[in-house]
Amino acid sequence: MKVRIGVGLGPHDDFIEAIDHAEQLGIDSLWFSEVVFGEHADPFIAMAYALSRTTKLKVGTGVAVLPGRSPVLVAKQVATLAALAPKRVLPVFGLRPARTPERQVFPAPRGERGALFDETMVVVRQLLTQESVTFQGRFHTLDNASVRPRPKRMDIWLGGSARAGLERTGRLADGWLGSFLTPGQALLARRTVEAAAREAGREIEADHYGISIALAEDGIPPALAQAARSRQPNIDPAEVVPGSWEAAQDLIERYIEAGLTKFVIRPAGEVRTIRPFLDDFAAKLKPLERNLGEP
Repeated sequence: MKVRIGVGLGPHDDFIEAIDHAEQLGIDSLWFSEVVFGEHADPFIAMAYALSRTTKLKVGTGVAVLPGRSPVLVAKQVATLAALAPKRVLPVFGLRPARTPERQVFPAPRGERGALFDETMVVVRQLLTQESVTFQGRFHTLDNASVRPRPKRMDIWLGGSARAGLERTGRLADGWLGSFLTPGQALLARRTVEAAAREAGREIEADHYGISIALAEDGIPPALAQAARSRQPNIDPAEVVPGSWEAAQDLIERYIEAGLTKFVIRPAGEVRTIRPFLDDFAAKLKPLERNLGEP
């Protein structure tokens, strides 16, 4: 199993330079969040742009919303990216935007967002693996739809920490990316995913479990602390948001002990210039990458 650690990029003044610098530093991956009503770049466009400037860097969405999107267009986008940059595209999808006002952008029938997610995911899978798809569901209808070129393999991960989301990951996805969970909670989440996969007659690869971590070098911003408390009312935000590079090192090692091997590290507050963060990341966290089980 390979431990790999990437960086989440936001709307930094040196966004373009940061992509080039990440490639030069040998950073494993860059991740782009879906924030519609903000300065953030659209994650799919950002992935395409980053891929066009690099030759080794992997890119991912951390995370993009699936319900409310056309499954045909989603499949076409990820298949196109995979064709242009094989083995460097890491799509991760979630149930709803983190910011409540943005939920109007991804419409779903009231009380049906989970069902819409499941059906959309099923259709995306079929489009990525079948020559032609005819589908009649509750939300989507397709007649001889196709996506070309189809990738030889396209792993799709899901985010979320609610039990329903974890079970959905086990039934439908290839991996899981959590957030705002302690190592102990992440272990339980992994076990829930594994149990759901077994029940569905599936198996998720052992190194396809990860977590996104906000690193608060200058103290936890109030908005982030509130977000952490809303997810985990009974846990001090400092338990899931490290306050230093050394604390991040310790937390990552504890996550590895809990069975996680993929990590996305992002600055906790607003960072206008990201290159110094990348330099510190390369010096202090990149050395934690390794192949587990090797002497």
